Amino acid sequence: MIRYVKRKDLEVVKYDACIDNSLQSNIYGYSWYLDIVADNWDVLVLDDYKAVMPIPWKKKLFIKYVYPPFWLIQLGVYSIEVVDENEFLIELFNDFKFAETRTNTYNSFSMFKAYERESELQILLMENDYAALFNNYRKDRRKDVAKAKKLDLIEKWNDNSEELIELFKNNVGKRTPYIVERDYDVLKKLITICLEKKVGEILSIYDKDDNLVASGFFLKYKKKVTILVSSTDFKNRKNGANTFLIDRAIYKFEKNFSVFNFGGSSLQTIAKYFLSFGASTLKYPQIKYNNLPFLLKLFKK
Repeated sequence: MIRYVKRKDLEVVKYDACIDNSLQSNIYGYSWYLDIVADNWDVLVLDDYKAVMPIPWKKKLFIKYVYPPFWLIQLGVYSIEVVDENEFLIELFNDFKFAETRTNTYNSFSMFKAYERESELQILLMENDYAALFNNYRKDRRKDVAKAKKLDLIEKWNDNSEELIELFKNNVGKRTPYIVERDYDVLKKLITICLEKKVGEILSIYDKDDNLVASGFFLKYKKKVTILVSSTDFKNRKNGANTFLIDRAIYKFEKNFSVFNFGGSSLQTIAKYFLSFGASTLKYPQIKYNNLPFLLKLFKK
């Protein structure tokens, strides 16, 4: 039986054990991660935490609705054994009139295709050593790395998170105005906690004049590494810095990790860039359900 459990009533040890041992396990489902990134969140729980579906939610016009928080790539159903994931959406739609949520690459909702939007992410399987991985880059990526080295770009690990966030805010952030100051505060807290837990690392790239030209934050979970957030200096993009950033991360993480996750994009230009590192595409469903009254449905598209 699936029941709705409020965050305050959650048996956290059992919940986190389910996330850790689940077939779909990823870092985004843990209670500590959701406590940072979600305004509010509750959980749909099957039996004695045999499977769970965390539900981030907000309230607007006295209506509670499910939303996808920033700085969280995948969520969905986590189960210790195979379950009917459709049952979770049935319960979710009973509890909320509007729901927009990310799931994960292991989830499948055969009964709700009408509410699915296919999203993509790109991953690189690091089964070979760095030299073999590098040789599998597209030719222009290899040229970018050579250019970066010729220009004496410097990699710096464990850089300041404020430098990364400021670079992102002044470049990527200006193209995504819906990211507000509070979201950057959340990101800073998230990076700080991840660094403390040793599940994240910052890599920055500087030019020979000590100008920050690229930076990224990488999540480490089990045998996977994921780019959570990264940016280059858009005014200084002809030096191969972004390619060098990713290349240096692959060089370091290849030794201890088996999957490099680019964070994903369904935008073809960005996806094509990620694929040029020898990556492949995985697809997963995002769910959007709107059963609000007519006037509110127009307001909340």
